[in-house]
Amino acid sequence: MTFIQGPGTLDGGDVLKLGRRIFVGRSGRSDEQGIEQLRAVAWPYGYTVTAVPARGGLHLKSAVTEAAPGVVLVNPAWMDAAALGHVSVIEIDPSEPYAANGLLVGGRLVYPESFPRTRARLEAAGVAVEPVDVSELQKAEGAVTCCSLVFAGFDGV
Repeated sequence: MTFIQGPGTLDGGDVLKLGRRIFVGRSGRSDEQGIEQLRAVAWPYGYTVTAVPARGGLHLKSAVTEAAPGVVLVNPAWMDAAALGHVSVIEIDPSEPYAANGLLVGGRLVYPESFPRTRARLEAAGVAVEPVDVSELQKAEGAVTCCSLVFAGFDGV
């Protein structure tokens, strides 16, 4: 097991994995030292680590998440999707600035039901959406990515 060593910092909310590519938002919670340490750990396993600016939201995943394989959901005011390379992009509805945070699990996007306009965009693009009520989490700036633990392959689950 490997840990980020201080003074370096790395917050999971700033880490977006797209296939073998890992993007890390530079923020108040993730710095160059933490990003470099992650790069050193991930490289031997065939992953690349790229630092990208994080702005607007609390974390990188406030601005962009994976909606389906090869597809990202992005708030373009907070993230330039061009930094992610070759991906398909679905932009959030501008009236729902916090709508870029979804959690892809088992081929479905666990997604807040409080963003109906963006949900319509996702569904129109063919993304399978599993709506959930996260209104209590949202009161504390929580979202599905930071308030979820996903286990796969554990005791047959």
